[in-house]
Amino acid sequence: MRRPLRSLWIEWTLAAGFLREGRTQSLMITVGVAVGVAVIVFISALIQGLQANIIERTLGTQAHIRLLSPDETNVLLPVPSGTVHLVQEDQRAQRLRSINNWQQIIATLDQQPLLTAVSPVVSGPAFVRRGEALESVALVGIDPDRYLRIIPLARYLVSGQLRVGAGDALVGTILAADLGVRAGSKLRLDTGQQNSTVVNIAGIFELGVRELDARYVYLDLKQAQSLLELPGGVTVIDLTVTDIFAADTLAAQIERLTSLNAESWIETNAQLMNALTAQSLSTNMIMVFVAISVAFGIASVLSVSVVQRTREIGILRATGATRQQILRVFLIQGALVSLLGSNAGIAISYGLVWAFNTFGPGLFYIPVPPILVLLAILLATGTGVLAAAVPSRRAAGLDPVVAIRYV
Repeated sequence: MRRPLRSLWIEWTLAAGFLREGRTQSLMITVGVAVGVAVIVFISALIQGLQANIIERTLGTQAHIRLLSPDETNVLLPVPSGTVHLVQEDQRAQRLRSINNWQQIIATLDQQPLLTAVSPVVSGPAFVRRGEALESVALVGIDPDRYLRIIPLARYLVSGQLRVGAGDALVGTILAADLGVRAGSKLRLDTGQQNSTVVNIAGIFELGVRELDARYVYLDLKQAQSLLELPGGVTVIDLTVTDIFAADTLAAQIERLTSLNAESWIETNAQLMNALTAQSLSTNMIMVFVAISVAFGIASVLSVSVVQRTREIGILRATGATRQQILRVFLIQGALVSLLGSNAGIAISYGLVWAFNTFGPGLFYIPVPPILVLLAILLATGTGVLAAAVPSRRAAGLDPVVAIRYV
């Protein structure tokens, strides 16, 4: 055991000695590795932070999966065999209707381990009046205990109290501004079905989405059911999942389980997903090209090092050093340069991230995941070892008799 350890120590000592002798070249390639690692870590952290911010803003105002009643379709009578049947069919208008057996469906979904929240919602169109002002709105009847696990309305409340039920409602900031109301004001809701009521504005929210802030009116589930003439019914079941990027797959499974139409956030935000995919692709391309440039830099420096140390290699080979030992010396040299450069690059990247978070626009925060740091170090070190393979093989393949002639 002592001999292999002693041999390894000698190889490390030789590699470190070669680095000290060519300190200018080693410093230059170390700086190159540091810059490459800093670029990889900073750009990756920046893109991840941007994507996380976009996803949080998008999913902060909507469910991951929405379950809806299947569309109503026309039923055609069967025709006798051999009869030519010409049909001109108009698609049926979709009326507001409740989900069948929604209580049993919710009880079943509550048992699914991949779902984090299940909330029944009744939603439909209405008009809101205040004096001569008339606005078209969307009534959203909720069960607060369940719905707040889907969308944390308390986070978006700008005035008043988070209270629905007993004649209380929540409205968006744009709708409140259009109607000239504030928390404590009264509004008349009219569904156009000879149902109307006066509600008290308990609070005003700002979800950050213009369409929602201009149209949503949150009510208690029972009050909305009464206004929309859906006693005891719900029109939507909102779901959240543990893995947001698996929402598409899970939506298909739930659709088969419940026979309802399931829409995932990935499906309804297809353009957003395309943009996120393009961002990830560009980040990966940057990482690949930076790694290639670092690899060529290390390989070129070690190739020069092999040429400059041909006589030393010849002497080592003549005194009993094996080809494998010479090979390992230069591989260790490549690993040392990469390791030193990657650690310096990590320090630089932390400085860049700190500067962005402190002096940047403040639109979002950039975290630096530890796994990203570890992957960057492994990538740089692995690239350095691979880049050192070609010059290392050349050094190990030198004939000691030919090499000593350089003395």
